[in-house]
Amino acid sequence: MAARPIWEGHLKLSLVACPVALYNATTRVGDIDLHLINPATGNRIRMVPVDPDAGEVERKELVKGFEIESGDHIVLTDDELRSVRLESTRTVDIERFVDADAIDRIWWNDPYYMVPDGKAGADAFIVIREAMRQAGSIAIARLSLHTRERLVAIEPRDRGMLVTTLRSHDEVRDAEELFNDIPQRRADAGMIEIARQIMTQRHGPFDPSEFKDRYEDALRELIARKRDGGGGGSKSRARPRADNVVSLMDALRRSLRQQRPRAATPAPTRATGRKRRAAR
Repeated sequence: MAARPIWEGHLKLSLVACPVALYNATTRVGDIDLHLINPATGNRIRMVPVDPDAGEVERKELVKGFEIESGDHIVLTDDELRSVRLESTRTVDIERFVDADAIDRIWWNDPYYMVPDGKAGADAFIVIREAMRQAGSIAIARLSLHTRERLVAIEPRDRGMLVTTLRSHDEVRDAEELFNDIPQRRADAGMIEIARQIMTQRHGPFDPSEFKDRYEDALRELIARKRDGGGGGSKSRARPRADNVVSLMDALRRSLRQQRPRAATPAPTRATGRKRRAAR
């Protein structure tokens, strides 16, 4: 089944606009979803909306509301919510361009793929994409997605574009209240050098395909065993002992020794074999 767009509208740069569509760049298809089960009946539990006074209610009859005080809500109808929709609900209007390294990674949020929506706007899409690629710039725009207006970063990616929502200023906590308690002291130069050697030995390319979710793999094995009539889970690994204290320098040196590849033992030659027999 072809992927379905999560948003359709227009990408606009000044007076140039083209129809585009957004698709999720990530998926959770392979995730294991666990349901709540009533062990007495084996039935899956349904989450039913309940009014404290009226009891169970139909979900289709419900409306949205904002709580101004405990138990006191302002009700908002669908028509009222539609009346305050912004231009960014249907248009991604590029406001400015920034250098590719100008956005701190803490602001990056969810990624989406942007493609032309039909052949009519493909030429304008390609022109905007290639101009950004040659300038090495990232476009900053606004996009209304999932009932919220978000700041987004747009950048060329292969033949399409990558749109990443950016967190707002209020969503990022101030690190100072946490970092202030970290002692301000100089680290030992010898320890730093050993740590750098360990880092050098572990340096390599980033390959996300090498990452395996060990917890989910173990969960799949557990489910397979129980499905086939086997027993429960396996023994969990023992946690590191809190009283097993070693010096930081000793731990670094041990780590460095473990990282070093062992020298290959040369294969014995005939001459070596004769010398060993003569020695015996």
